[in-house]
Amino acid sequence: GDTSTEALQRLESDVLSRDPLLVIIELGGNDFLRKVPEEKTLKNISDMVDKIQARGSMVAIADISAGMLMKNYRKAYKELARQKGAIFIPNILSGIITNPRLKSDFLHPNRDGYKIVAMRIYRTISPYIDKKYKLVRK
Repeated sequence: GDTSTEALQRLESDVLSRDPLLVIIELGGNDFLRKVPEEKTLKNISDMVDKIQARGSMVAIADISAGMLMKNYRKAYKELARQKGAIFIPNILSGIITNPRLKSDFLHPNRDGYKIVAMRIYRTISPYIDKKYKLVRK
């Protein structure tokens, strides 16, 4: 239920204090629903990426847009990832949001939907991590 502002406030205590190898940012949906300006969301995510990378961790930004829903975010997230040298994970909800068999409610995936999301994330980030869980710089 966090917005990007709340996630940014928790970043140090909940994420960076654990010295992560890779941080996946999958935010924006609650911002969108609460009508947080897109620019504010992007600034918060940009600040998170900077803080994470400053600690030596890799960052992946997940695109949660689906079809026309949040389509402006898709392009903005991809561009932000490019600018920051982060991994971009496209379309993690594609085909899930429109399929009631893959959702637990109006917006959220169910167990089967999350399996698909996890596989999409894994396929994108796995080339950046070797079998000993070390970063592979590309």
